[in-house]
Amino acid sequence: MSIISTIIKRFKAPALPFPTRGYDPDYFNQLLSILRIYFNQLDNLLNQIVATTANPIPVSIGGTNVDAFGRLRISAPYTLFDSQNRYAADNQFDVATTGTGTTSFLSNEAAVKMEVTSGGAGSVIRQSYRSLPYQPGKGLLVLATFVMDSSASTSLTQRVGYYNTGNGVFFQRVDGVYSFVLRSSSTPTPGTPSDVRTVPQSSWNGDKLDGTGSSGYTLDPSKAQILWIDFEWLGVGSVRCGFIINGEYIVCHTFNNANEITSVYMTTAILPVRYEIISSTGIAASMKAICCSVVSEGGYEQYSPGHVARRTTALATIGTTFLPLVSIRLSSSALGAVVLPQRVQVLPTTSQNYEVALVKNPTLIRRTVTLNNPFATVNGSATVTVTDAGHGGTTGDYVNYSGAAAVGGLTLNGRYQITVLGVNTYTITASTNATATVAAGGGAAVVTTYEISNSAWLSVPTDSNVQYDVSAIAVSGGTIVQTDYVTSSGSGGNNPLADPAGYNWDLQLGASLANVSDIYTVQIRTVSGATTGDAVGSLSFWDLTQ
Repeated sequence: MSIISTIIKRFKAPALPFPTRGYDPDYFNQLLSILRIYFNQLDNLLNQIVATTANPIPVSIGGTNVDAFGRLRISAPYTLFDSQNRYAADNQFDVATTGTGTTSFLSNEAAVKMEVTSGGAGSVIRQSYRSLPYQPGKGLLVLATFVMDSSASTSLTQRVGYYNTGNGVFFQRVDGVYSFVLRSSSTPTPGTPSDVRTVPQSSWNGDKLDGTGSSGYTLDPSKAQILWIDFEWLGVGSVRCGFIINGEYIVCHTFNNANEITSVYMTTAILPVRYEIISSTGIAASMKAICCSVVSEGGYEQYSPGHVARRTTALATIGTTFLPLVSIRLSSSALGAVVLPQRVQVLPTTSQNYEVALVKNPTLIRRTVTLNNPFATVNGSATVTVTDAGHGGTTGDYVNYSGAAAVGGLTLNGRYQITVLGVNTYTITASTNATATVAAGGGAAVVTTYEISNSAWLSVPTDSNVQYDVSAIAVSGGTIVQTDYVTSSGSGGNNPLADPAGYNWDLQLGASLANVSDIYTVQIRTVSGATTGDAVGSLSFWDLTQ
């Protein structure tokens, strides 16, 4: 028995005298004396209840006041990702639609409406380009706000959470039933995504939010909701899921894993935020995606070894048009890697003044040529044969045409994927069938621009999650995210872009729903055209998943 328990058991309330019918000074004096003794005993008790190493006082703070690892939640969470739709739909999300699926920005609600119609089956998926970094030993808290359609149709699915097609945790309404789902590509069959751990509302092991739970609330997802999920991942930790209502974190269901499973409960906790609505038949329904945030509770250790992608042979004849020095992207086998640019270094080897830029998602070009009547069409077919001697392409590459005249009823300006027939020919697929057979057409000045091949990308020697390219000869488009200016006498160079104070999560490489990685390219141009320049350069980066 503890000292505190012993003290409390020894303490007894005093026996008070019975009151008199009338005023009696002696009675009141006796009552005051007894109360004085009582309060002296109480003071003595309180003086003994002092926490020391020999006499600890247990204090219990639990429930949602603590994070996924049982540590007291503090008021300074470390934000890894946040999204809001204040003036436009947040461009940190990719969107994929099928059938009748559409999206629209609701300017007065700062939300994105995801909608399917009665015209037929359709879907909308809205997923963050970035997969958010999980750091072992830190709780990961996901918050997402939404409004679901009230339809109870058995042909309608609505989901929101922290997940992709292979792993994650989310809340869903399917066939009118609310559930929490733990999706896994590790169990029960490694390599096969499974939603076997789908728990309907009636089986939640916390507050079922059906009016019978401790909160007394009844969940109505057709009203605005704040979903919260926190992960104690480490491969085998617990996952708590619930909603925040009137400022109260309500735990609806906990997926327990430690001491119960023989493998990790999902492959990774590095995942995107995702919303989706899917109809298998014609249903008029909509869902609103509002805000979301992903938070590392307990801070984030900001240190990682750097890696370098570099050009070792000088890029020559640099003029006033930007040229690519070196580019990086995620490997197709590591699209969930957490990679952030760290530093740009450029060494000019010719005396000139230069502008250096870090550009996101430019088009990298390996060849540009003007062709004379390169297209051959066949009546009733969308397949077009293109002749370009020594085109150098491989199947799956992309080509862009401009300046083409109509041929066989087709105007072929735009971007196409090629299928190689031989060293001088390949085919593309038009959006419609040709209306005539033409052996050679399209005009005498079809500007043909080839994007670099997938085979041109090489793995960074120290990091197979990232590929680099130095073969591109030109660039177009893209968004400049950072610039600096360099001057050189031909005997040295400098570092135009310094290390940031910490990780800049907004610069993290992401991937689209079509599994296409973002690209960062270091570009350079001279400020004046009096003398062309030459330079070498590198792009350093962090990979937090290596």
